[in-house]
Amino acid sequence: MASLRSQSSVYSLPESLSSSGPASTAQTSVDAAKSAGQSRSYRLSDFYFQRTLGTGSFGRVHLVRSKCNLHFYAIKVLSKERVFNTKQVDHTQNERRLLMAVNHPFVVKLWGAFQDAANLYMIMDYIPGGELFSLLRRSNRFPDPVAKFYAAEVALALNYLHGLDIIYRDLKPENILLNRDGHIKLTDFGFARNCSTHAWTLCGTPDYLAPEIIRNERYGKAVDWWALGVLIFEMLSGLPPFYVPDGNHVARFEKICAGPRAVRWPPQFERRATDMILRLLECDPTRRYGTLQHGAGDVFAHPWFSEVDWDVFRRQHWLIRAPYMPRILSAGDASAFDTYLEDNAEAAYGQPVEDKYGNLFPDFEYTRS
Repeated sequence: MASLRSQSSVYSLPESLSSSGPASTAQTSVDAAKSAGQSRSYRLSDFYFQRTLGTGSFGRVHLVRSKCNLHFYAIKVLSKERVFNTKQVDHTQNERRLLMAVNHPFVVKLWGAFQDAANLYMIMDYIPGGELFSLLRRSNRFPDPVAKFYAAEVALALNYLHGLDIIYRDLKPENILLNRDGHIKLTDFGFARNCSTHAWTLCGTPDYLAPEIIRNERYGKAVDWWALGVLIFEMLSGLPPFYVPDGNHVARFEKICAGPRAVRWPPQFERRATDMILRLLECDPTRRYGTLQHGAGDVFAHPWFSEVDWDVFRRQHWLIRAPYMPRILSAGDASAFDTYLEDNAEAAYGQPVEDKYGNLFPDFEYTRS
């Protein structure tokens, strides 16, 4: 199903230095997290290409099968030339480095990354249940307990990332995948960055941008908690709180900066859900839930989450039955994803061409096909 938020609606400007200095000085937490394991070497010839799972402005994502263990994976292929021309080199480097550092049940796992003369390749878990976005559009909106289930898992994932000084910066239903057991996996870390203090860059999806980003102020982890409030609202109502039908960005940003007073609250919202959203959609980031004295503990302790057993979610989430179980017929079933024109794109991968950009991506191992 086509997204209401088109490719052109995603904003990204070249990464600027935050008040903490260059990104290389703020890597302590991420480097320490690399105990999760280093990647092994991969190459194109290790995989059978099955079909396309998604396309974007930089390339596409393929479903592949390993010739070694016959498991299915997703390979994200990015054109180095397109990444360079759109000034996404730093974001792409960050995505690889951060995904290799994280290890959490609600975050997609990156197994390795490599490059050839023309492209970058990232090998990730294949998550067969599709996007939460697709499920939400089919359902129109979620009942309160269903929205609460997904919000709880997202909150745990964000809290884990923040503990590593990682700001996610691109929370939205399209970036939440459903595993075969119905539990979530956050994906697409293209806008994530390591940041122990503040950042300045304008990036993210317009409907989910926090006011401080729009006002071009320095910001921190609070922007992810704002985005969680937007997500909860969208799950419960079917549309984001600051949605503008004609896609007028100026009008949308004015509504976001006005905060909750610009929101039309659907009558079906449960009182505690409304209060949870209001505390996350606080325009002043210093007063926003998730950033106060108790940090994420304020979110976890909110009455809307009173039925949630956080210890079980953290330690034994597989014991909790998800509200929706994807229909997966086989290990490589990709029926939850849209069908794309298969133009034999993989035939062009690994071809001997001039490499103008290889030195820009030192974290991607250079391999032959």
